[in-house]
Amino acid sequence: MDWLEIKIFTTTEGIEHIGGMLLMLGINGYAVEDKNDFEEFLSQTEPHWDYVDESLDRLKTVETTVTFYLPDNADGREQLAFVKSELGRIASNDKENQLGRLEMEISGLKQCDWENGWKQYFKPFTVGKDIIVIPSWEKVPDDNTRKVLTIDPGMSFGTGQHHTTRLCIEALEECVSDGCSVLDLGSGSGILSIASLILGAKSATAVDIDPLAVDVSVENAALNGFRSDKYIAYQGNILADDDLKQKIRGKYDVVVANIVADVLIAFAPVFKEYMHNKTRLICSGIIAHRLDDVKNSLIQNGYKIVSQKEQSEWFAVEAAL
Repeated sequence: MDWLEIKIFTTTEGIEHIGGMLLMLGINGYAVEDKNDFEEFLSQTEPHWDYVDESLDRLKTVETTVTFYLPDNADGREQLAFVKSELGRIASNDKENQLGRLEMEISGLKQCDWENGWKQYFKPFTVGKDIIVIPSWEKVPDDNTRKVLTIDPGMSFGTGQHHTTRLCIEALEECVSDGCSVLDLGSGSGILSIASLILGAKSATAVDIDPLAVDVSVENAALNGFRSDKYIAYQGNILADDDLKQKIRGKYDVVVANIVADVLIAFAPVFKEYMHNKTRLICSGIIAHRLDDVKNSLIQNGYKIVSQKEQSEWFAVEAAL
């Protein structure tokens, strides 16, 4: 199968809006290139430019982009039409032009290009105090002393490199204890629920609206040695699917949701159905200007804010009943 690569040009503020729009249209997997991240990198590197590849000079003109992929067939083209329509609606409401030019660049990819082209950018990296994330096609460094999380993100992305995923893993290191149970809502590639098992959880349940993401998360769990006795994944929307709610019913020790602010706010009345009085709720995917909206929604629904973490204007909030 061939694929369409769609790149939307936006701003740091626009990432959440575009991600939320894609999520609502059933497109859970997307990659973000944030101009702020490049500028931070350059500010740290520029004093030593004599030692840096001159090709990095292009980063000075890079734009923030959100990239996703659709099959190049009738279904994919129909979904692309919905994206165009929604993007137009977002642009018409952006009276102050805070979200950038909101234009799309579309290109075609052969199957082999999709499978291999992006892998050159995904290398082993450390997260939090204890974990190193290793792509499935890379070797564990000889000097590694951390717990290894092996992952192949596939079309669902979710490599752990974005600030929000890193914040969640750091929070999980604090909240997960030996033998606890974890519910991961909006699980993507499964990186957070798998990290929980690596940190000592006895079981993890993952839920995502994208069936491909569910398949990838199960495969990634198996890569790390976790089978259906410890890891189970479901496809669906807990806000609209009563059968799904029955399947995952119960009280979990940790509930984690790395989504976008609007979806977190919609989920706020529902999280408590899966929590007991000692459960820790970790919410992330929150850009700075939406932090108060999410926190207020949680408070209004009876949660207490325990703590919050921040990286480059992205936040994770820990709450409890």
